[in-house]
Amino acid sequence: MANLNKVFLIGNLTRDPELRYTPSGTAVADFGMAMNRRWNRPGGETREETCFVDCQAWARSAEVISEYCSKGRPIFIEGRLQLDQWEGRDGQKRSKLRVVVENFQFLGSRGDRSGNDRAPQRGGTSPQRSSPKPAPEQQQDAPQSDDSGDPSYQVDDDIPF
Repeated sequence: MANLNKVFLIGNLTRDPELRYTPSGTAVADFGMAMNRRWNRPGGETREETCFVDCQAWARSAEVISEYCSKGRPIFIEGRLQLDQWEGRDGQKRSKLRVVVENFQFLGSRGDRSGNDRAPQRGGTSPQRSSPKPAPEQQQDAPQSDDSGDPSYQVDDDIPF
């Protein structure tokens, strides 16, 4: 039987992305998203609920999202679900479901870019190919998962800017 783990989300960032680097120099950005759902009840009453999701981007995608996105910015995310499990300080088992970003696209007009009109339109794309060295103050401990990032990470070279 085939398996599929694919997520598509369109929503707004709930906080500024937090960029850090693994000891091997791989960029990791953690951020949250919120998606609203509206519907009408049988009596005509409009209802709304919000779903909050934690997301994590790796490598160049992490750097681009961190540089050009901020709280409130609309974004399209394509990724996969990952379940993290650990034991809390109180000895209780804990778990958290997050989306690991495989691709993304900025949404909104150029005027919605929080004062920066240089942002690329497609995720994971950049004319730069060099891997930046992490600043000493940005280095943190490696995440629970491996620091190899997303193996399907690709760079698109035909960007029209």
